[in-house]
Parts: sequence; structure tokens; C-alpha cells
Amino acid sequence: MNDSTLYKVVFLNRSKVYELYAREVYSSDIYGFIYVADLVFDQNTTIVIDPAEDKLKGEFENVNVLHLPMQSVIRIEEVKKKMSCKIRDIKKGENITQFPPMPNQSK
Repeated sequence: MNDSTLYKVVFLNRSKVYELYAREVYSSDIYGFIYVADLVFDQNTTIVIDPAEDKLKGEFENVNVLHLPMQSVIRIEEVKKKMSCKIRDIKKGENITQFPPMPNQSK
């Protein structure tokens, strides 16, 4: 694989939508999972630090490989350049449902 290939991986985690960038994305040897490795974060070469990206970097700092359940993956895109990584809530009216559906936790 070309070292310049970059993937944007969008997936559900704990009822939030995560957007990460990685250099390697494959079908995992573990049935029903997607292999995501070589995560890419900003190198903090600027004075401005994106708090969302910093939070994601901290959450995944000791992770070598993510094995994401196929049903949690919303989208995988091959992109030309990296934008900021994000964690966001599911917007009202957005047609995204966790599978299997989680019981209503607002009670």
C-alpha cells in the first residue's frame, strides 16, 4: 500500500459519531470486524490545538490496531488530505441507528 494513502473512518462508539484518519484499513482476520491501523493525528506543529482532536489522540494513544465491528462503521473514505478528527453527537433527524439498538437510557 502506498504510504500517502489516507482513509477517513467514520463509526459509532458509545452513541457518538467518531471521525478518525488512518493509513491502513482492511477486512480483519476477526470475522465481522474492520482492521484500522496507523492512526493519523495532527503533529501539533502550530500553536492552536484542536481540543476534539487532542481528546481523540489521548483516547487512542496506546492503540496499535482498532478492530471495529462492521455494524458500527458508517463510512470509509479514501481522502487526499487530512482534516480535523471529531467526536460528535448524532444530530436530530440524522438517520443513524446503533445496531443492535441500545435501550433508551434517558429514563
